[in-house]
Amino acid sequence: MSEERYLTFALAKGRLANKTMELFEKIGITCEEMNDKDSRKLIFVNEERKFKFFLSKGPDVPTYVEYGAADIGVAGSDIIMEENRRAYEVLDLGYGKCRMCVCGPQSAKELLKHHEMIRVASKYPNIAKDYFYNKKHQTVDIIKLNGSVELGPIVGLSDVIVDIVETGSTLRENGLEVLEEIAPLSARMIVNQVSMQMQPERIKKLIMELRKVSR
Repeated sequence: MSEERYLTFALAKGRLANKTMELFEKIGITCEEMNDKDSRKLIFVNEERKFKFFLSKGPDVPTYVEYGAADIGVAGSDIIMEENRRAYEVLDLGYGKCRMCVCGPQSAKELLKHHEMIRVASKYPNIAKDYFYNKKHQTVDIIKLNGSVELGPIVGLSDVIVDIVETGSTLRENGLEVLEEIAPLSARMIVNQVSMQMQPERIKKLIMELRKVSR
């Protein structure tokens, strides 16, 4: 009877959700309701496959999955790393590729080399902390910003920033560059730990189908 239970998906709003639904369509999973741009609905249902989908802000996706409000979530690995919630990361979906990097002016290279006490501005304080404290063993002062972190070094708030880099053009326009790479990023699928035990066949089948089309 476990087949009758709905599988619920939390998708990060915007480009990532659109790409995910395109991928699902390749394995025959559609959700007509989601194509209605004027819809005020928050939860979309595919009755045939017993799937429910809802869109949320990226940083909330791992929270919904950890607490079981969603069985499966799709979000960028930057968010998954930053939130560090309890969930199984099961699949790299291969889109939304970019890098998490330490960036700053050329002059900051020396500060990084000599493990000096520096100030780091970032929207991702946990990723920055983990990188500097656990991988580089460098003591730093981390300042959380929510907006354009590039401003940090320009206005003298920080020596470097930790941020996502896609093309690097914004950095170059502001006299900054990539100084160190922390991790490659892309869209990932995560699964609630209990859901994985309760519906292993169904979830594993879905992962296998997606793996074939996401290559």
